[in-house]
Amino acid sequence: MSRMIVLTVVSDDRPGIVETLSGILASHEGNWTQSNMLSMAGKFAGILLARVPHEQAETFCAAVEALESEGLHIVAQTSGEVRDTAGMREFSLDLVGQDRPGIISDITRVIARHHINVEELDTECRSASMSGEILFLARARLLAPSDVSLAEFQQELEDLANELMVDITLD
Repeated sequence: MSRMIVLTVVSDDRPGIVETLSGILASHEGNWTQSNMLSMAGKFAGILLARVPHEQAETFCAAVEALESEGLHIVAQTSGEVRDTAGMREFSLDLVGQDRPGIISDITRVIARHHINVEELDTECRSASMSGEILFLARARLLAPSDVSLAEFQQELEDLANELMVDITLD
């Protein structure tokens, strides 16, 4: 039997971080299941889902948390029950607009009010090709209970998009 362990990792960026993590995982007979890692502003940040044999889980968590002495701040948490998503609807939200503080706060307030879960969120700022102004781009993967009115949700998002002067698309 195995345990699912979620690791969050933050450190100064440098070569060898992923190799260090994968080596510890391999030495504990674990499997690298899923991850999302990146370097930004001189920092390395990542999240990793690992499957570790039950009898190795405790020592694996201790080993990765001991990397604090090497400058890697790692939090290891054993995953609980995986929630049942049967009957739920998955869809995506894309947003593009001029950057300003509070866009994500405004959008997620609407998402939460409709009891929709943000499964994944990617954002970035980039310079617009013609005007040079800073654009904010967001893509979210959302999961909604079957009883949520997507028409009401979409209408509320459209009203907010007009207020924020951004384009929002639901797929």
